[in-house]
Amino acid sequence: MVHANIYEAKTHLSKLIAQVEAGEEIVLSRSGKPVARIIPWIEPVQSIRKLGALAGKIEEAPDAWDFDQDDLSSLMAAEPLFPQT
Repeated sequence: MVHANIYEAKTHLSKLIAQVEAGEEIVLSRSGKPVARIIPWIEPVQSIRKLGALAGKIEEAPDAWDFDQDDLSSLMAAEPLFPQT
């Protein structure tokens, strides 16, 4: 890990970038206190999404959508959808 102050970094930026490209990490300091770190760029890994990956793996109960009008009314009356404040 290479340490450099900001003035040195402005003066020798090309040299510092070459060191970063070689795999080094650069820590920039102001008044002796670290304020930033320059690290080599790593391309993010692109995951390939597979459409339909869960096809056939999720099932619903045959009676999942069978309900009486009374059941629906009791569900709607249990708690108001938009409560009055």
